[in-house]
Amino acid sequence: MITEQHENASSQGKVNPLNIQAIREDFPILDTRVGNHVLVYLDNAATTQKPQAVIDALTHYYSAQNANIHRGVHYLSEQATDAYETARGKIAGFLNASNPREIIFVRGATEAINLVAATFGRKNIGEGDEILLTTMEHHANIVPWQLLAKQTGAVIRIVPINERGELQLDIFEQQLNERTKLVSICHISNTLGTINPVRTIIAKAHAQGIPVLLDGAQSASHMEIDVQELDCDFFVFSGHKLFGPTGIGVLYGKAELLEILPPYQGGGDMIQKVSFEKTTFKSIPERFEAGTPNISGAIALAAATDYLQKIGRASIAAYKKELLDYATSNLSEIEGLTLIGTAREKASVLSFILKGVHPHDIGTILDSDGIAIRSGHHCTQPLMQHLGISGTARASFAFYNTQEEVDKLAHALRKVHKLFG
Repeated sequence: MITEQHENASSQGKVNPLNIQAIREDFPILDTRVGNHVLVYLDNAATTQKPQAVIDALTHYYSAQNANIHRGVHYLSEQATDAYETARGKIAGFLNASNPREIIFVRGATEAINLVAATFGRKNIGEGDEILLTTMEHHANIVPWQLLAKQTGAVIRIVPINERGELQLDIFEQQLNERTKLVSICHISNTLGTINPVRTIIAKAHAQGIPVLLDGAQSASHMEIDVQELDCDFFVFSGHKLFGPTGIGVLYGKAELLEILPPYQGGGDMIQKVSFEKTTFKSIPERFEAGTPNISGAIALAAATDYLQKIGRASIAAYKKELLDYATSNLSEIEGLTLIGTAREKASVLSFILKGVHPHDIGTILDSDGIAIRSGHHCTQPLMQHLGISGTARASFAFYNTQEEVDKLAHALRKVHKLFG
């Protein structure tokens, strides 16, 4: 079976091998030493490290372009405005949106989902209406809908997963009905690494006139995203998980949907005219970007997408698939270790438990060897409850990681097992 990652890689023709050493030199933080050890950074699902090109973009903005946008007629304001709107265009191209107007800059995927809940949700979802989520959702794609349901009387339905961590599509189809007003699902599970069959999900939802929001916080960095080909109605992601800065993210929405939604926040730059009697609002995207935005963040996020495009996203996807296979094989051989999430379609995320060892102890001991992983519930407490565990340890890989680092991880985990065995 061909994964979505492979489909995207093969669709671009030839996949060139990556020069990993040269890539690692682009990320200055990878030279960090943790005690006597060189950092092995395997917490990329939480946040990715930043290439020098992104750091330089931030520095250049604040040293040569810093001004507020859309308002001033002076040189710096015009320079900053042009850079900001150029960034919007680059993000539109990165996602293959049909128009830059469909790109809304927000603080991250969390704010993007809250924006949709507060606008589309309040406008279209009422008492007794249903919102369809899945067992594997991040809290950011649960709590906004719970808040909306409490306000409106809507009902949240959950698509279950099987023992491998895959969605049960037959039950999903049964749950779709005339009361379903939105399907909101993660493209890739941040905990299990499961790549959901979103093309099938979107097609089945659209067949009944139901819009779909994709949480792409993980998928934007793992595979090429074509929102027109996917035909999703909304797509969200965070810049810091895409090798960009924190505090910047993107909401993509189909223009015909965004244009009929009310404002999310009120303030400067999203208005046409204000009086004490009435305010009229701009069209998209400005309507949803009240106040001074994260100008530098948007510019640096665009620099991150430029960097990824230059390396080659198909090559990145192919390399990470190789690294995932290598790590899966190595960790599967460790006595007492159980992988959590063994979907046939997976991204480069490995969650696991080690018999007799709390995940936090695993993380702490590995840190003493300079290895950074994540331990805990990964903001997926309902998933952990479903699995009957309190949490997992999680190693998540980026294209700057190496097989040697996987070997160090496996060696350290064997030491942990012996220590507690």
